[in-house]
Amino acid sequence: MKIEVKDLGELKEAAQQVVKTFSDDRIFLFYGNMGAGKTTFINELCLALGVTEHTSSPTFSIVNEYSIPQGSIYHFDFYRLKNEMEALDMGYEEYFYSGDYCFVEWSEKIPNLIPLHYVKIAIEVLENQHRLITIEKK
Repeated sequence: MKIEVKDLGELKEAAQQVVKTFSDDRIFLFYGNMGAGKTTFINELCLALGVTEHTSSPTFSIVNEYSIPQGSIYHFDFYRLKNEMEALDMGYEEYFYSGDYCFVEWSEKIPNLIPLHYVKIAIEVLENQHRLITIEKK
């Protein structure tokens, strides 16, 4: 699936489409350059799933947890990890295999720890600050 987003106002609809299309999936890995809009899109996905509290990037905390009617959403930012051992030490598997939503930025830092099944969301910056969001189930 590919979604072209021309402005921030279109992210809400894109997030709703992803939530509806991948309603049975819980692990979502986000790819894109710094500033591509990964965190912004994750914020919209959180809203689409029913998060009512303020969401933010977990750059320094590594993981943020948000409550939704169906359970929890865990938002990871592995950018600052030095190696996979740090993810093991934080107990990543308790989150990934909990059955709750996991939105993961910078999963490239933990290539050997990624579950077999997940949804890959790649965000590419186009001309005029448009974004191309490519989503595929793995």
